Amino acid sequence: MADNNIIITLIGSRVAKEGEEFIFLGESRECEKCKLKRTCLNLESGRRYKVMKVRSNTVHDCFIHDGGVLAAEVESAPVLAAIDSKKAVEGAKISYEKPKCEEYDDAVYDLMNPEGVRDQDKCTVVKVLGNVDGESVSGCSLKKVELKV
Repeated sequence: MADNNIIITLIGSRVAKEGEEFIFLGESRECEKCKLKRTCLNLESGRRYKVMKVRSNTVHDCFIHDGGVLAAEVESAPVLAAIDSKKAVEGAKISYEKPKCEEYDDAVYDLMNPEGVRDQDKCTVVKVLGNVDGESVSGCSLKKVELKV
C-alpha cells in the first residue's frame, strides 16, 4: 500500500540520507534555468521535511548544490513547538498559534518560534513531550509537543 504522505523530489546529495531532516527554502534565481526544477520545487517553502528513502545513486547536476542532487522520498517532518497546555492533547487537531507569553528565556526560543509551522496552520499534536519549564516562560502555561502540519 502506498503512503499518501510521501513526496518524490530531488534534494542535495549532502542531505540525501535516510532520517535526515531539512527545511525547504524555496526557489532560487538559479533554478529558473534548470530543466529539473519542476521535480525539485514540488515542496512547500519554509516547511520541515524528513528523508524517508534515497531512490537512486544517480547524481544530477545542480546550480545550487555543489554535490548535485539525488531523487528521494520525503515526507513532512514533525515540528517541536511550545503550545498552550489546554491544546496539548495527543491526536488533537489544532490551529497553531504562537504562544503569547510576557517573557521567555533564550533557552526556549526555538520552541516559541518553531521553524516549519506558521500561525493558523492546521496541525495535529503527534506527541506531548512534557511541560515547558515555568522558570523559562512567564505569563503562560505551555507544553512541549511534536506537531505535524
